[in-house]
Amino acid sequence: MPIWTMHGNGRTVAPGEVVAPAERLNWPATIAIGVQHVVAMFGATFLVPALTGFPVSTTLLFSGIGTLLFLLVTKNKLPSYLGSSFAFIAPVTAATASAGMGSALAGIVAVGVLLAAIGFVVQFAGIRWIDKLMPPVVAGSIVALIGFNLAPTAWASYQQSPITATITLAAVIVFSVLFRGFLGRISIFVGVAVGYIVAVIRGEVDYSKVGEADWLGLPTFHIADFASPGTWSVIAMFLPVVLVLIAENVGHVRGVATMTDASVNKSTGRALIADGLATTLAGTFGGSGTTTYGENIGVMAATRVYSTAAYWVAGTVAILLSLSPKVGEVFNSVPPGVLGGVTTALYGLIGIIGIKIWVDNRVDFSRPVNQYTAAVALVIAIAGFTMQWGEFQLGAIVIGTAAALVIYHGGNALARWRKTGADDGGPLVG
Repeated sequence: MPIWTMHGNGRTVAPGEVVAPAERLNWPATIAIGVQHVVAMFGATFLVPALTGFPVSTTLLFSGIGTLLFLLVTKNKLPSYLGSSFAFIAPVTAATASAGMGSALAGIVAVGVLLAAIGFVVQFAGIRWIDKLMPPVVAGSIVALIGFNLAPTAWASYQQSPITATITLAAVIVFSVLFRGFLGRISIFVGVAVGYIVAVIRGEVDYSKVGEADWLGLPTFHIADFASPGTWSVIAMFLPVVLVLIAENVGHVRGVATMTDASVNKSTGRALIADGLATTLAGTFGGSGTTTYGENIGVMAATRVYSTAAYWVAGTVAILLSLSPKVGEVFNSVPPGVLGGVTTALYGLIGIIGIKIWVDNRVDFSRPVNQYTAAVALVIAIAGFTMQWGEFQLGAIVIGTAAALVIYHGGNALARWRKTGADDGGPLVG
């Protein structure tokens, strides 16, 4: 594991330079940046357990532990914070409602184990096979359908307090377009803060559990349940999340490599292994599944500090915060109206990220195979298609993901066999 060397004078970063992963600024500056990373991830990380009913403190604990584990597995060469993944919200919500929290946690564990296994394959065989299995039109469809499938959940919360929800949504949008740099990148967190203040004024916040909670104490743990009959019927709906986590991790590694050193790309397999192990650990004991966070890439881009030392600070601070039940209850007190406002934006943004994958890769939607791959998958997700055989049920995310893969690969095979020109011809050439 490399030892951090001091960058320059330890206080400033010269124009055109970056603080590399193996470098650091002086410790006061490094600690300040680490705390800033906690602020950046906090808004999104606490929202996932708040929306799924998981304990916030437990999720925060395993987020911090997962981050430190990630740094160890990647040999301290890849700066990243592992926060709660929004890709888990839909399957966790469905699994908890039908089979209970223990079964939902088993689904998270299954995703983590599969992701780690794929990471080992990537580490030794490379990543090209993933690109072939999940080309841009398929990857974009899967990411988009997960976001759009959550639209009814956002509306259910929104309508409980439309005024508070509207103000929260407006605050998120205004802060994102009004400010540049760090404040703009944490617009979701700031929007939640504004909405929360409005909810307090309107008498919508219940502080009874906050007053009863201790200042210090261990988080609440729940154990993944693989024994219940309903568990195995819900695990299938979690598996498409693996594809999203792969896309997020690969995108994170490539983003850091672009801004620092191309050799960072060699850590792709280790990143997948690390996130898989962190997700498995979190799911085993009651935390939310994790992923690399774009919010923290934004902080690195703004500060030009890619030092892994800052992430050791961030992970440690997150663990310390999780050891206060009172802090956890404060975040549990966020009312439905605030959650409805922020998730209206957030779930839509997940969908837009999928669309951005299409745009960035110039997917040719004049080709019928690409048209139907995206169209069918999105309608299945938005409508909430389900299929059931006895006790076994497949949700919209699983069906939509399967549809995208089958239509793309099957359609391409047929079109190329018949030479109709309906197949995916690859990115457009400008």
